[in-house]
Amino acid sequence: MNKTVVIGIDLGGTNCRGALVTQNGQVCAQCSIQTDSAADLASFLERLTTFCGELRSTAAEQGLSIAGVACGAAGIVDPSGKVRSAPNLQILNNFELQGHLQRKLNLPALVINDANAIAWGEARYGRGQDFDSFLTLTLGTGVGGGLILQRRLWQGAFGGAGEIGHLAVEAKGRPCGCGSHGCLEQYASGPGIQQNFQELGGGTEGGETLDSIGIARLARRGDPVAQSAFDLAGRYLGQGIAGVANLLNLEGILFAGGLSGCFDLLQPSLEQELDRRAFAVNRQQLQLAVARLGEKAGMIGASSLLFDHLGLR
Repeated sequence: MNKTVVIGIDLGGTNCRGALVTQNGQVCAQCSIQTDSAADLASFLERLTTFCGELRSTAAEQGLSIAGVACGAAGIVDPSGKVRSAPNLQILNNFELQGHLQRKLNLPALVINDANAIAWGEARYGRGQDFDSFLTLTLGTGVGGGLILQRRLWQGAFGGAGEIGHLAVEAKGRPCGCGSHGCLEQYASGPGIQQNFQELGGGTEGGETLDSIGIARLARRGDPVAQSAFDLAGRYLGQGIAGVANLLNLEGILFAGGLSGCFDLLQPSLEQELDRRAFAVNRQQLQLAVARLGEKAGMIGASSLLFDHLGLR
């Protein structure tokens, strides 16, 4: 096993995952904690630093040297590693997370958007190896997107590319944490599917409000309201993906994140809407697939980018 690793972090709106990742994309150890987005910034950062410290101790126990720390964070991250806007993790808005990690851990650090990290992980080691140009669409607390164009990660001029979750699909729709209305993630994320279900008349189970995974269980049992909640999400996803397909003429769309396991429930209405809205020439060659690396993708992708940056490939 390679003795040099990067501490890879996937910092989402619900969970924070960490791993020790080698130059070859292998995961030596991993752990996770819940993201406490309600904490004040100082407490949040202290918990994150402690989490990284625990992974550092694990590396020492295994005789591994650490090259740096790489983090995929929810939100728009500029080239300096500053989180410019994080609708689902607003505590980090306008915070220089990369510089903070570098100072606190005394290690080289890299912070990029979490969907970009996932896309790069899939491009290097996962399903994305089959494509030159594709979008990784992350479905979880929000809806994110990472673009690979001609086998290169495309982050845009200022780090804000790929934000498919904030395409407007309803002009006067639900309010979004980004400040706009009718964004795709308000209908196709986990919380969005919950709201679909409630607005369609869905109830509780044993007196408990169902999350999106619970609604998926109901849908698979044949519950018509639960199925309709996923159908609605799928239609809006198809609408958004059609716009991206017509703009960029991609080869593939990969579905990642906690809700990617529900792709079968989204796929029928998604493909129907995509077929209806996308140009035939762009739709015919466009492949839809579930990403391969699962919850490790973001940690592997961010770590791989840091190894490249440090010249340690």
